[in-house]
Amino acid sequence: MFDFLMTDDQKKLRDEAREFTRWVPKEMILAMDREEIQFPHEYLQEAGRRNLLGIRLPKEYGGRGLGWVDDIIVAEEVGVASYSLACLWGVGADIVCEAILEFGSEELKQAVVVPLLKGETFAAECLTEPRGGSDFFGAATKARKDGSDWIITGQKRFIVGAEGADWFLVYAVTDPSAPPHKRITAFMVPRIEGVETHYIYGLMGVRGGGAGRLVMNEVRVPERYALNGVNGGFDVFVRMMIPERLGTASMTIGSVRPALEIATRYTSRRKAFGMPIMNFQGVGFKVADCVMQLDAARSLCYTTARAVDSGTVHDNRVRRMVSESKKFVTEVAWDVANKCMQVVGGIGYTNVYPLERIVRDIRLSMIWVGTNEIMQLIIQNEWYKEYGKVLSKEQVRDVELDAENADKSEEKVYE
Repeated sequence: MFDFLMTDDQKKLRDEAREFTRWVPKEMILAMDREEIQFPHEYLQEAGRRNLLGIRLPKEYGGRGLGWVDDIIVAEEVGVASYSLACLWGVGADIVCEAILEFGSEELKQAVVVPLLKGETFAAECLTEPRGGSDFFGAATKARKDGSDWIITGQKRFIVGAEGADWFLVYAVTDPSAPPHKRITAFMVPRIEGVETHYIYGLMGVRGGGAGRLVMNEVRVPERYALNGVNGGFDVFVRMMIPERLGTASMTIGSVRPALEIATRYTSRRKAFGMPIMNFQGVGFKVADCVMQLDAARSLCYTTARAVDSGTVHDNRVRRMVSESKKFVTEVAWDVANKCMQVVGGIGYTNVYPLERIVRDIRLSMIWVGTNEIMQLIIQNEWYKEYGKVLSKEQVRDVELDAENADKSEEKVYE
């Protein structure tokens, strides 16, 4: 994030995050990519010891009690070491814990949030199912009432952190006959009898983060583990879209930033035709574009974070801005990663540099926590609603009337 926008406290927080990122052992990153490590417990334990989990969560539960601007500052720095580590950093503390604090009981706050922010417990969010990804309301996982408990059966897949999680935030259908937004419940499910996880091998990138399949067979959980009550899962889902997508945008900037740094260093040293290749416009212009794109990405993230922090921006506009941030940043990051590999040339396609891993990792960013096509759909829907309800009524100049023949109403045919 731009240092000239930071307060002194925020600069200190950034430096804490940088120190944490420097602590990450190289061998941990390499072993995760080789899938020799399936879940880096040590990483989250260290983050907890440094009080770098739950930046926005209340101090009384172990968080920092700060805002979204502070969160994205840390997220960018955390992303630098590894996209896989950044994803784990965000899933438990930024997503699951917020869901519990906003919609859960004090019992769950003490059982899950407090130890998780200390790095003692781990949690995963479970949305995607084998039969579908973007179709949230098409969930096939079901829960049936049995006395004061609910019995959950179903499967989730591509669950980040599944292999190491002690708790799972699971969405299940509890009233099949109800309208889509009133049929689903969000349960906190502990790793108990009937819960199995299977590590998914063969991922293109973002390896070693415990991504796996969650299988639930007649798992009994008490009704008090339902967040926002029975059939209240939709509100939980909507709320979680902010930390999922804005958090993803910020950590993606951090994870692609090293590609730009490597490309800049390489092109300033590598010589061809008697001069550093940065002096050739075919190379230097690509690097310049990368700098511009990442600055634009940071600007959008910062503006969106300020909007959320203000508490004065309408939910629909926040939803649009968060979706814009996720889509724009991840597509920019993918372009930047590829341009950086291009200017480094053939050696960038080897594991002499981490560029090839960064390219593999960044590709996920446009798919997970809502595909970019879903982001585009949200942006479209919210923009048209915003224009119809707000923008069209604001006291601004109607430039449509400034055309020479604007008064020819017979020419403006709409049907």
